[in-house]
Amino acid sequence: VIKVTDYSSSSEDSESSDEDGEVLGHDGTVAVSDIPLIVDVKVSQGKNAFVFMLSVADLQSAHLRFKRSSACVTQAEERRRGGHSESNGFGNHSNHGNLPDLVQQSNSPSSTPTTALQELSDMAEFGLSGSKASFTPFVDPRVYQTSPSENDESSAAAMFANELLRQEQARLNEARKISVVNVNPTNIRPHSDTPEIRKYKKRFNSEILCAALWGVNLLVGTENGLMLLDRSGQGKVYNLITRRRFLQMDVLEGLNVLVTISGKKNKLRVYYLSWLRNRILHNDPEVEKKQGWITVGELEGCVHYKVVKYERIKFLVIALKNSVEIYAWAPKPYHKFMAFKSFTELQHRPQLVDLTVEEGQRLKVIYGSCVGFHVIDVDSGNPYDIYIPSHIQSQVMPHAIVVLPKTDGMEMLLCYEDEGVYVNTYGRITKDVVLQWGEMPTSVAYIHSNQIMGWGEKAIEIRSVETGHLDGVFMHKRAQRLKFLCERNDKVFFASVRSGGSSQVFFMTLNRNSMMNW
Repeated sequence: VIKVTDYSSSSEDSESSDEDGEVLGHDGTVAVSDIPLIVDVKVSQGKNAFVFMLSVADLQSAHLRFKRSSACVTQAEERRRGGHSESNGFGNHSNHGNLPDLVQQSNSPSSTPTTALQELSDMAEFGLSGSKASFTPFVDPRVYQTSPSENDESSAAAMFANELLRQEQARLNEARKISVVNVNPTNIRPHSDTPEIRKYKKRFNSEILCAALWGVNLLVGTENGLMLLDRSGQGKVYNLITRRRFLQMDVLEGLNVLVTISGKKNKLRVYYLSWLRNRILHNDPEVEKKQGWITVGELEGCVHYKVVKYERIKFLVIALKNSVEIYAWAPKPYHKFMAFKSFTELQHRPQLVDLTVEEGQRLKVIYGSCVGFHVIDVDSGNPYDIYIPSHIQSQVMPHAIVVLPKTDGMEMLLCYEDEGVYVNTYGRITKDVVLQWGEMPTSVAYIHSNQIMGWGEKAIEIRSVETGHLDGVFMHKRAQRLKFLCERNDKVFFASVRSGGSSQVFFMTLNRNSMMNW
């Protein structure tokens, strides 16, 4: 059984007051109404239950679609098999200089990443936290049996959930793994264990582009500035920086920095958290006198970056218009990111970038472009393709690169358009599975519960990152544009955007039992 929850995430709902029945929480949030629906594979529609039917024709159609998609993947993989084996050998390595000298050595692709890793590790000052919070999965065979509130919304939910189930059933049939379905579910699941979505009453006048948690509070980047949403109080918003566009950000509390892509020229600018804190408290005159930010390498035109932590080293891999840059954090007395490697004049413009460490020794840059996904061997400097979706004739929209856990950094889930494939760093398909979203997502993100979430106009889907199987769905009452912001522990933050330009912050609690930690 896959649980489908129908809820309203519309920004228009925020116009309602407490007189409309919304109860404002002490943290400035209101609950988003959700109507749990049963999803079954054989029962029909009734008065007090809303369930969906899977016909044989539907299953056959989905099965053929899945086989065609898998065939395209298999053919593309076979065409590549002989092409990359020679370009990924491991040659002899030369010694690498110390970190402060990496600026001069950044254009030397032949230097050894293994030695560089060892020396960077010796010089690193801050460690990587090894704690990983676990989530309660969204799937449970015990579900609520309640009636939908409106027939038209129920019909839309039925059609979309039916489509999701057809795709899921086709994949299950392909793998010869048919699940047993409980056709008589009862309302025995405790309410406190139900995933919940809440929204902050505060509406932002410009589009929310990014966010990052700073302690329990949320830094919010918009088209017009940087703000702090006080989640420890009543949802008050403090303006920190105005008249500057913030495209992407990450808080690194141990380093006292906020990494951002911001400004009209999309510069990589790093702000000091102590300076931002003083913008609110105004209790440190010495900090107020100092400049609160520095730029990283004077880089402009940044498209995307990723902070990658390996043991005690923090890497910053950056996608620019036609190149990829790698920086590494240099501890005191430098206390800044310094140039490590540079890869210019790439054949395909990077739109999405990540970095993996194979077996604790070899660095590989992974990036997505409008034609597919590619790797740069940091040791040799050689770029090569790892997955080109040949069955898509138009440009490809890459969504996410997920380095799978417990694979020594060598296997990934690559998400693009409405699909996802499992490959390794040498371009070989590792699983005969194609992750298929129910609709084209506008935002995709890996959640550290070992799940992947997709935000679409009709629903939010939660899937297993290991298998791609559907774990749960939140149906929207209205078509909606949503954007993933950030996640930590059992909280997933995202934003909705209204046509008028105003945005609201939502958060999903996947396991309400852990709310006491917040």
